[in-house]
Amino acid sequence: MIKSIILLSGGLDSLVSLGLKKEELNIDLALTFDYGQISAQKEIEASEKICKYYNIKHQIIKLDFLGEITQSSLVNEQISMPDTNSEQNAKSLWVPNRNGLFLNIAASYADSYRYDYIIIGANKQEAKFFPDNSAEFIDAINKEFEYSTMNKTKAVAPLLNYDKNDIVMLALKNNLPLELTMSCYQGKNKNCGMCTSCKNLKNALLANNDSKYIKILFD
Repeated sequence: MIKSIILLSGGLDSLVSLGLKKEELNIDLALTFDYGQISAQKEIEASEKICKYYNIKHQIIKLDFLGEITQSSLVNEQISMPDTNSEQNAKSLWVPNRNGLFLNIAASYADSYRYDYIIIGANKQEAKFFPDNSAEFIDAINKEFEYSTMNKTKAVAPLLNYDKNDIVMLALKNNLPLELTMSCYQGKNKNCGMCTSCKNLKNALLANNDSKYIKILFD
């Protein structure tokens, strides 16, 4: 029987990836990373709720060194948090080798405990500005895993061909628990509605004519 790990941030993309692939790929372990990001505690809390909902194991991994070497508004509150998508703003949000590091750590778990797949919420919209969300990146890391894992673990990104509007549509269509998510970079009690991540989510909800989750998720 196959079994899988998911990289779970507690946000939209990882929740939808989990909800869509939980049964098919037998996801029974979620890894959440704390690298000193401003939103770490809220991401952990959301991930814990999601894991409880889906009855899967949850492991929190601290990567203090990554926060120490990162010059990003996700970590440093003195750096202005961007509110729109652009190449320049992507640089402000960049965390060095984040998805590469996360996937390789997950691959170590997979190789030790014989997991077949690692699920990641990479998607088409974020791939425009973050190359570690692209299909080319997923293909490249799977080539690496052929050499670096004994059991030939594979990364799977079920949302690669979807933008945020599509991802919200999938969540609503499949009755996934969006109320459990936290997508905000600011680490507030509710999504701030102002940072790039919040605006992407809110615009996607509006595009899907949703008002229910806008009321639940945003201030």
